[in-house]
Amino acid sequence: LSICSKLCYAIGGAPNQVAGSAAAFFLQIYLLDIAHITPFHASLVLFIGKASGAVTDPVAGFFISKSRWTRIGRLMPWMLACTPFTVVSYFFMWYLPPFVSGRAAWYVTFNCLFQALTTLFQVPYSALTMFLSTDQKDRDSATAYRMTMEVLGTLIGAALQGQIVASAHVSHHCTMNPPGNTTDSWHDTPSIPDPSDILSHQAKVYMIAAGVIGGVYILGIIILFLGVKEKDDPYALSSDRAIPFCKGLGLTVKHSPYVKLTASFLLISTAVQLEQSNFVLFCTQASGLRNHFQYLVVTILVSAAVSVPFWQKILQRFGKKCAACGISWMIPFAVMLVTIPNLILAYLVAFVSGLSIAASLLLPWSMLPDVVDNFRLQNPHGKGQETIFYSSYVFFTKISAGIGLGISAGVLEFTGYKPGICRQSDDVILMLKILIGAVPGILIFMGLFILFFYPITEQSRKETKLALEELR
Repeated sequence: LSICSKLCYAIGGAPNQVAGSAAAFFLQIYLLDIAHITPFHASLVLFIGKASGAVTDPVAGFFISKSRWTRIGRLMPWMLACTPFTVVSYFFMWYLPPFVSGRAAWYVTFNCLFQALTTLFQVPYSALTMFLSTDQKDRDSATAYRMTMEVLGTLIGAALQGQIVASAHVSHHCTMNPPGNTTDSWHDTPSIPDPSDILSHQAKVYMIAAGVIGGVYILGIIILFLGVKEKDDPYALSSDRAIPFCKGLGLTVKHSPYVKLTASFLLISTAVQLEQSNFVLFCTQASGLRNHFQYLVVTILVSAAVSVPFWQKILQRFGKKCAACGISWMIPFAVMLVTIPNLILAYLVAFVSGLSIAASLLLPWSMLPDVVDNFRLQNPHGKGQETIFYSSYVFFTKISAGIGLGISAGVLEFTGYKPGICRQSDDVILMLKILIGAVPGILIFMGLFILFFYPITEQSRKETKLALEELR
């Protein structure tokens, strides 16, 4: 597999990460402080959006597994067809409608459309790994390229969004020292004007950012189409028959390595989503880092981007299960940040968090092809199960992340979060600290404990590779 093919494959998936990163870091604060919908409605937008994407995963897997081979492949037509609609839905997800009473329904609708359409892209794109090469090293290398570019995409998305919209969240009033005796008037003073006018500065900068990221989608799909050649199922004999979707799904959820891998990263990805979703709120409302949040986000993602090759070397030398321990590095530093909100410490936490996030992004996508190979060895005369594995994996992780984000926004409503004020109540600040420090730490420890029982070792992986080569 040539370096050019690996790069084009990696670049093709980056736009989804650019848009996903912008939404992960900024959608919640946009809904609360710009669109001025209640935290309860924001929790519905976040949860229903994730749920719609999750429900689309098995549906996409079903129809893609039924697709016939075309001149450009079986998976490529899906990615080409859904990209224009994804761009449109993404733009309107950041558009401030002129009406107020129905804004929550507006954002639920377009967030659901965006999440469903990105799923229709992501399922065939991630399954494409299995149709690039039959060699495990080639696939691992392509996955490392992909993860590096996706982390760079995450960096680009957060940096673009952060730099363009930073002025929408800066208030000179809030940077002034509050009165010595903090009163309710300090809490109730709006820090950001109500952007009820769709031509307000706050609304315009978010639409500009959405337009720029939409252009990145178009560029990515062109590079993917021109630079990657999809190969027909390289594992199947001409006499093999595709496994029916429902039967394949039943076999998938009973496959022990897959169940343990999915359960582990279901918890870990939820922890990372909670960290991303609440980080900007924590910086602006609970730690006095309002003027540094965009630089802290960039620090996290630069650290993640440059450390992906490091993690690739670690998993090659010490094994994938061993490399997973690096995910836990962020826990003690996150706890330090919420207990000692110091600027220098915040940048250190951001750097270490980036290392952990890189490991959490690379490992599941590097381990999932091994699970598919293991399943293939146990079911040698079936084919077409790749999209079932990938779609169901994304389904479970999205559902868990959606539940986590929905509960996260819901507890902010319960503790009394008020949009657009300079300083939230002590209960809200305490809850943000818990959502940044304690909850992700518990979820990561639980996920790593489950991963300890993951049965595919480096030795068994090599044995599977030899057995598949002999079978072919």
